[in-house]
Amino acid sequence: MQIKNINYLAEDFTVKQGSLTVGDGKITSIAAADGAIGNRLLIPGLRNMHSHVPMTLLRGYGEGLPLDRWLNERVFPFEAKLTDDDVYWGSLVGIAEMLASGVTEFADMYDHCGAIVDAVKLAGIRGRISRAFLDFSGESLKGSMREAEELELIAVKHPLITAEAAIHAEYTSNEKYVREAAEFAKEHKLAVQVHLSETAKEHAECKERHGGRTPARYFADCGFFDVPAFAAHCVHCSEDDLHILKDFGVTAVHNPTSNLKLKSGRFDTRKAYDLGVKLALGTDGAASNNNLNLFEEMHLAALLGGFTPEEVLGFALNGKIAVGERADLVLVDYDKAHLQPNHNYLANLVFSAQASDILWTMTDGKIVSENGKPVNFDIAEALVKSAKAALRIAKEI
Repeated sequence: MQIKNINYLAEDFTVKQGSLTVGDGKITSIAAADGAIGNRLLIPGLRNMHSHVPMTLLRGYGEGLPLDRWLNERVFPFEAKLTDDDVYWGSLVGIAEMLASGVTEFADMYDHCGAIVDAVKLAGIRGRISRAFLDFSGESLKGSMREAEELELIAVKHPLITAEAAIHAEYTSNEKYVREAAEFAKEHKLAVQVHLSETAKEHAECKERHGGRTPARYFADCGFFDVPAFAAHCVHCSEDDLHILKDFGVTAVHNPTSNLKLKSGRFDTRKAYDLGVKLALGTDGAASNNNLNLFEEMHLAALLGGFTPEEVLGFALNGKIAVGERADLVLVDYDKAHLQPNHNYLANLVFSAQASDILWTMTDGKIVSENGKPVNFDIAEALVKSAKAALRIAKEI
């Protein structure tokens, strides 16, 4: 496939002109342009590094509650009634939304992971899927249903699927369980995901339970950060916590919309960034955002943290445009009123662009979303079936 005479975002964040050739899922050549350049910009795909994609089924459900009540009174009772089919259709709706907004890879923490894997394979997006480990009864992870489901996930061999492990949070687990999860991740060479210091209540109660240790200190002591780790939210991390994240190479995943909507507070991303903590962006689930639009997260992250467009794109981009790199690409249409005049491509991209400005999204060298609709499945069917599932469960509760 050739993408001729196009503006493209180079790896040094400058905008260049050229023609690209794509083959076997990679960018095979970049040549000089030989014709007129249109008003479009080719960028690497985006990555959504914290989500619960089946939670499209809970969009708008449980509004107005703080996190602890929202989880215990609305989310957990709803999720207890989910079936594999429900999760499959809800995942397809969420994936369609992400593809339409330029996301070519997402990290997910949930259960019914086989259904999410099936949705990822069909849609053609990249998925970093983790079975959420949580326990309210003091049981061991070893030999549990959750461990068995994670082992099934690890056994999946597919170029779009990466298995990861996850502890839901400190407050939904116990120390023995976390240490077992850490050993499990090391044994199977998995990266891990966790919710970390999302609320002041979570942060303070962890210190009460664990001799003054914060969630970051606690998870580090349990060995959970001995493998590549992605910690979502980090709103109430202290400066000492940020040093722990930096020292262990943990990526802090900023979820600005969800944090604001749930009134969890603000993550001081500027301090974290200046201290050398690795940052990424996530939408969280559609029940707490309520959309999966990473352009919105880039915009808010830039404003809240005082970041430049180049810095925010560094948190959000999934790869780069260079020969030999994966052909995970997004074509943005700048021929829109809100993107003109175009004095600065990157400022317009971060501060003005909308998901609806994307003409197509490509993953692994294949166009998987075009003009806002998925290419590989019928979004109308997914919408109908996911809506039926959501209404059925809401009536049962």
